[in-house]
Amino acid sequence: MPWRLVISSQIATSLQYPIQVERIEKDLYALAQYGYNPNDKGIYRQGLTDVDMQARAWVKEQFEALGMNCFLDGVGNVCGRYVPPDRPEVSDRPAVLIGSHLDSVPAGGMFDGTLGVMAGMECVRVIAENNIPINRPIEVIGTSEEEGRFGGMLGAQALTGNLTLEWLERAQDPNGESLKNALEKCGFNLHDALHAKRDPKSIRAFLELHIEQGPVLEIEKKSVGVVDGISGVFKWLIKFVGKADHAGTAPMHMRSDAFMGVADFAHELSRIIDEDGSEYTRLTIGRVELKPGFAHTIPGEAHFTLVGRDMDHQVMKDVALSCNKVLSAIARKHNLKFEYEQLSWLEPRHFSDELVGQVERNAQAAQLDFMRMPSGAGHDCQFFADLVPTALIFVQSVAGISHAPDEWSHWDDIEQGANLLMKTVLDLCLEDN
Repeated sequence: MPWRLVISSQIATSLQYPIQVERIEKDLYALAQYGYNPNDKGIYRQGLTDVDMQARAWVKEQFEALGMNCFLDGVGNVCGRYVPPDRPEVSDRPAVLIGSHLDSVPAGGMFDGTLGVMAGMECVRVIAENNIPINRPIEVIGTSEEEGRFGGMLGAQALTGNLTLEWLERAQDPNGESLKNALEKCGFNLHDALHAKRDPKSIRAFLELHIEQGPVLEIEKKSVGVVDGISGVFKWLIKFVGKADHAGTAPMHMRSDAFMGVADFAHELSRIIDEDGSEYTRLTIGRVELKPGFAHTIPGEAHFTLVGRDMDHQVMKDVALSCNKVLSAIARKHNLKFEYEQLSWLEPRHFSDELVGQVERNAQAAQLDFMRMPSGAGHDCQFFADLVPTALIFVQSVAGISHAPDEWSHWDDIEQGANLLMKTVLDLCLEDN
């Protein structure tokens, strides 16, 4: 018997109603056609663009074909709500939400975000086919603009009440298009965006299935990750200002070279983590801009980003303070002016011990190769964690690659993750209360 069929048989015996991974595969390939570029094989489906709205219309059609009550809310979240036709009395009970995003980064892959939506749709499909008498509604949500075209996770923030009119009015993308304008072009408005918030009392739990987007599961030879929290993250825009000068005539010891400040700081990151961080700390200089930016001119200014992450809020604050001190010392050493702007600060999010434990027990019962782990990347579910029981399931990413055309996850791993999602959904939906 082929290895894949052995794995499938193992899962099927531990789950009365297994998903069919071939249908998830078919749906993912169909959705991937929206924004697909045959030249680089990447997907270009940024949030609140024409192709993004076309993809949402396709997802809405799939939901409706399963008998789900479907609508787009004020920011473009596409929502499909399923209540068994013969059990209308359960429609007012708190629902199980399954969600992830439908937008992509430029030249993205076919699994990021979309896997969670298609797997959620498959869970509903299995429940409807088998006429399982669930005791609460299920809602599958394809969230809007998670990849941060406008600087946030718009759909999840709207659903959880984390939007303000001030932010909606001033947010714009890197090309200068305002969020307000983008929403209006898609048929939405700011008033509707602010009213997309869900009442937490109407939600029993929020579940998300996602690719890991990192190498840990592959290195540890695990198919599935049971995620217990998401790292906090801060983002700074830092500026060193020195003095531009002639690269040939200015002696080395008389320079105020802004780039030397960046280089020195980069060398200090490991020490900062060793002294004030933890095993989960990440510090990244992601973008550097030198001015005036000419080969024969000493850089007079260096503008660069610093992104820090950790699972502990106090560790984040300690690391940030250490970075500030080191940057100040380096500025004095090179006769530079140092300043920074904190663009964002998101605290770590820890998921429900009860629900994470339930997912873990289901993984153990199915004899899955899994591990408990944190997420270093942000996801829609982090905004629900403080409001309702929340859980996140990872499946292995080949070589840890994501946000790229060669993003890939093996179908066997997807099958295991989707069945773990299915079992957890059924646990919640078959509760008596």
